[in-house]
Amino acid sequence: MVSKNRICLWYDGTALEAATFYAATFPGSAVGAVHRAPGDYPSGKQGDVLTVEFTVMGIPCLGLNGGPAFRHSEAFSFQVATDDQAETDRLWNAIIANGGQPSACGWCKDKWGLSWQITPRALTAAVTDPDPVAARRAFEAMMEMTKIDIAAIEAARRG
Repeated sequence: MVSKNRICLWYDGTALEAATFYAATFPGSAVGAVHRAPGDYPSGKQGDVLTVEFTVMGIPCLGLNGGPAFRHSEAFSFQVATDDQAETDRLWNAIIANGGQPSACGWCKDKWGLSWQITPRALTAAVTDPDPVAARRAFEAMMEMTKIDIAAIEAARRG
């Protein structure tokens, strides 16, 4: 059964490749139905992959091969809460090693231009610490990072 609400992500002919990468990289992810175009359309031909149903960590998505007209931006991102440095490193490195780009403060982009926030739970706890001085130290440390270093965040939090 199709979910009543899902995220539709626009790709330029690479929706199946992206969905396959997400399913292999993120736990709780899978590729579902692949639908082929019943006729020609502006960016493809009859029989081309038109849409791909997939989930990313339990979130239902639809990849639409709509062509080059629209690109992903940081206005939309997946935020992934990680439990430790090993998980943070694994996910960040998988995205970057597959043609992605690092950004700031735990953000990176995959090779399709989709933004990901690889956010350790320790970072969230640190920047929301009830002690505003500790929270500020952790926040300032984060602002200097690309991939989040949990040990450095915790050290900054402690002062």
